Amino acid sequence: MAVVARSVSKRWYKLTLGALKIIPMLLAFCAMLNMLFDFYGINSFAVSLLGGMSILPLLFIYLFSIVFRFCAYHRMFLHYILVNNILIWFDYLVGIPVSDGMLLMIHLAIVCIFLFLILYFYRKERCCRQ
Repeated sequence: MAVVARSVSKRWYKLTLGALKIIPMLLAFCAMLNMLFDFYGINSFAVSLLGGMSILPLLFIYLFSIVFRFCAYHRMFLHYILVNNILIWFDYLVGIPVSDGMLLMIHLAIVCIFLFLILYFYRKERCCRQ
């Protein structure tokens, strides 16, 4: 009986760990889509409902990434969400004195920077394992 419970628990552990590695990627993609839809005036309620991220869940996922010892590659998606949220909140609270087009360019530059960092850390992780 104990062997069955242990194998189920190990299966759930692997499933949870896999989900925790994929969820930040999906959340970052939803954040990027939400930002693009907002700039083009497209209703992004479904994307926001599916992948909207506030501070507490982001903190929770950060803690899990530390507990499960995620590499820099997996944390880059969380960093992108944090930087994106900070920029959006700052623009909402204080206002960034640039045109909408320039703000879109700033967001796209951040996306490009994080994509470069994600690819860099992914490649570095894969090369160092071999």
